[in-house]
Amino acid sequence: MDKVLMFATVLLPIITALVEVVKKTFALPKNIIPITSLVVGLGIGAVAYPFTDMDLVLRLWAGGLAGLAGTGLFELVKKTGKSK
Repeated sequence: MDKVLMFATVLLPIITALVEVVKKTFALPKNIIPITSLVVGLGIGAVAYPFTDMDLVLRLWAGGLAGLAGTGLFELVKKTGKSK
């Protein structure tokens, strides 16, 4: 589990940036942004096999966690920035 969390930590900024690119490129409804982030996270986790020796299932878990955490982190920073 430690490897999954460490790998998710590495993937988090990458997935957050990619989701922002997708949001800026396509006009997506706000209610499907978390699902988009999850799918991007799963995709990045699946194709990250050259960078880790983890099994596919563990990479998918790390990507999914990073995708969902990235959405939450971005929304938290966005809301905190608006309150100033």
